[in-house]
Amino acid sequence: MNQPKRVAAIVTEYRRNSHADVIVGKILEGYDQKGGPGPDLKLVAMFVDQFPDSDMSRALAQKHGFKIVGTIAEALTLGGAKLAVDGVLLIGEHGKYPFNEKGQHLYPRRRFFEETANTFAQCKQVVPVFNDKHLSATWTDARWMYDRAQELFIPFMAGSSLPVTWRVPPLEFPRNAPLTDALALGYGGTESYGFHTLEVLQCMVERRKGGEAGVAKVQYLPHNQMWKAVDEKRISQDLLDAGLAALPSRAKSAGDYRELCARNPEAGAFLIDYRDGFKAAALLLNGYSLDGKSGGFAFAARLADQPRPVATHFHLQNEAPFGHFGHLVRGIERMIQTNHPAYSVERTLLTTGILDAIMTSRFEKGRVLDTPHLNIRYQPLDWPPAQGSPPPPSA
Repeated sequence: MNQPKRVAAIVTEYRRNSHADVIVGKILEGYDQKGGPGPDLKLVAMFVDQFPDSDMSRALAQKHGFKIVGTIAEALTLGGAKLAVDGVLLIGEHGKYPFNEKGQHLYPRRRFFEETANTFAQCKQVVPVFNDKHLSATWTDARWMYDRAQELFIPFMAGSSLPVTWRVPPLEFPRNAPLTDALALGYGGTESYGFHTLEVLQCMVERRKGGEAGVAKVQYLPHNQMWKAVDEKRISQDLLDAGLAALPSRAKSAGDYRELCARNPEAGAFLIDYRDGFKAAALLLNGYSLDGKSGGFAFAARLADQPRPVATHFHLQNEAPFGHFGHLVRGIERMIQTNHPAYSVERTLLTTGILDAIMTSRFEKGRVLDTPHLNIRYQPLDWPPAQGSPPPPSA
C-alpha cells in the first residue's frame, strides 16, 4: 500500500476558519474536519509566521505529530540536506500585515515562495508548490515568482477556491466555446474579494475560441459611475440581468440594486479588454449582494450559437467545513500525486496582473490603464468544478 505523500505548510497564521485551517485542516482531519475521509497527504512540518492569541497550530501539532519549525527551509528539509517532503502549501492569507498606498495587502507571499525556491535550489530538488489566492499583491513580485518557478521547473499551482466550487445550475464550457462577451458578479473588498470575482470570470472565459490571449487594458469604475457604463452599453444589461437572476434570493438585499450599490463606496466595476478583442466586466455589488452562506458570486455570458445568455451561481459553503475548499484540496492533492498542476498557473498569473492594474486604476481615480505586460497566452486544462448538489445552508 502506498504511503501518503508528505507535505509542508508555510502559513501566515493558523486560527479557526482561517485559510490555513480550511485547507490544512482537511489534510489533518478529513474533508469534514471531524475525522472523516480526506486527501492521501500527510502534514509533517509547518512554518507559522504569526501566532495570534487564537492560534491553533501548536495544539494541532501536539495532536497530530507534525513539527512546527522556525524557518521555511527547515519545514522543507526537517533539518537535513535534502527535501523531506513531496509537496509544499504556501498560505499567505490572514494575519497582521501592512497595506500600501493603493490599498493592497502586503502578505509575504513572495518571501514564502522565494525561500521555498531557494531551498529547492540548494537541495537540487523540486516538488510541487501550491500558492493560495493571487500570487502576490504586486505584478512585479507575481511575475518574479512565476519566472522563478519556470526557471527551476517547479510544478506550480495557485488561486482561489472559486473556480472549483459548485456551479448552480451546472455550467462548463468546452474548449474553444464561441463566447462573445461575459460578466462576473461578486462582493467584498476590492482586492481581497475582487480577486475571487476575477477568478470566477477567468476560469470561464479562458475556454473561449483560441484560448487565453491576455489583456490589453483595464479600468476601475467607482460606485457612483458603474451604472453609466451599463447605460452606455459598455456593460451588458442582459448579462447583468442573467447574473442577478442566477444569485439565490438569500444572496440579495431587498431594494433596487442600482440605488443600493450607488450609495455604497465599496461597490465598483472592473472593465477588461482582452488582446483578442473580447470584452468582459466584473462587478462588486456591495450594498446589494450578500454572503447569504452560499456567497454572492455569479457568472453570465453570451455565446454566438445561443439566443439567450447563460448564467450560473458559484455556490460556496460559507460555514464549516467550508466544502468548496475541499475541492481545492483535491486539486492540490492531484498535483502532488502526479507532479502536474490540475489547472494552469497562468490563469492566476493573469488574474493577479489584472487585479494589480485595477488597484492602480482605482488609486488613479479610474484612469484607463494599458497592460502590455499582460500578454499572457495559455490553453486551459480540464480539471472540473465540484459535481453534484452542494450542501444546503444551515438555518
